[in-house]
Order: sequence, then C-alpha cells, then structure tokens
Amino acid sequence: MTRQHTVADSPYGPLTLVATDGVLAGLYMTGQRHRPPEETFGDPDPRPFTEAIRQLDAYFAGTLSEFDLPLRLDGTPFQRSVWEQLRLIPYGETRTYGELAENLGKPGASRAVGLANGKNPVGIIVPCHRVIGASGGLTGYGGGLDRKQRLLAFENGTEETTPALF
Repeated sequence: MTRQHTVADSPYGPLTLVATDGVLAGLYMTGQRHRPPEETFGDPDPRPFTEAIRQLDAYFAGTLSEFDLPLRLDGTPFQRSVWEQLRLIPYGETRTYGELAENLGKPGASRAVGLANGKNPVGIIVPCHRVIGASGGLTGYGGGLDRKQRLLAFENGTEETTPALF
C-alpha cells in the first residue's frame, strides 16, 4: 500500500489530499476533527491529485456541482453506506440525519448516521456539510460550523465575499 499527499489551497483554508495506491482516500481541513496524524499521509507527491485539484478548483469557481472521482473510502460497511448516501444529496440541498437514516432503512439510526457522517474521510467531495439537524439548524461538522455555514451559503449563492481565517 502506497500513500501520498499534497496540500491544495481553497477559499476555506488549506486542504490536505491523501491518496492510497493512487486513489483519493482523504481530504482534510486544517483543525478538522478526526484528522489522522500527518505521519500517516505518506510522501509528498502532487501527481495522484491532478484531477481532484482540477475538480475542486472548478467547484470553488462555481462551475462544478458534482464530483466525478474514484475514491477509496475505508470504513465500516455502515459508514460506507452513509457516505454513499451523502454523495446522493444534490448540490445546494440539505438532508437531515433522520432522512439519511430513513433512506438506509434504519429509521432509528440518526445518531449512528451522525457519527458516520463525522468520520467522512473525504469532506467536500463527499458532501457531509449538506447534512443538518432535524430542526433545520446546523449541527456538528468536522471542519467547524463556520466552514459548514460558508459551504452551504456558497452552494446557495448567498456567501459573503469576506474571507474567513482558518
């Protein structure tokens, strides 16, 4: 198993991209909860990330609303099923943890869905920021609630242009 990483700039701070055997396996923000130790990211090498960075740049420019990248999402079967549900949430829309649990056929599992959502290893591309609480309010986000609010506002075209410091 070979791992490489690179760091890409974004309007939401630096993004560390990690590949396993050349396939994107991680996208981590500065200060992100559940961010693995940097020594697990492998050697610095931008080559496996050309297409991911191209698509991220297009997303942040507002010209891409759906990512099309091979991903290596390592997690439990339940976590992977939640992450697959996240990829089905359309750009600019949100779903509640309860709705995702219902979609999985596990209506009482909204907390488990929330825990799996929080362990998403490829934020933004697997859009865990599009999940909100049952009341419609913003709840936890591994990258911080301010980033979650900004990402949702960006996708809805309501983000202010004042950059935040991360």
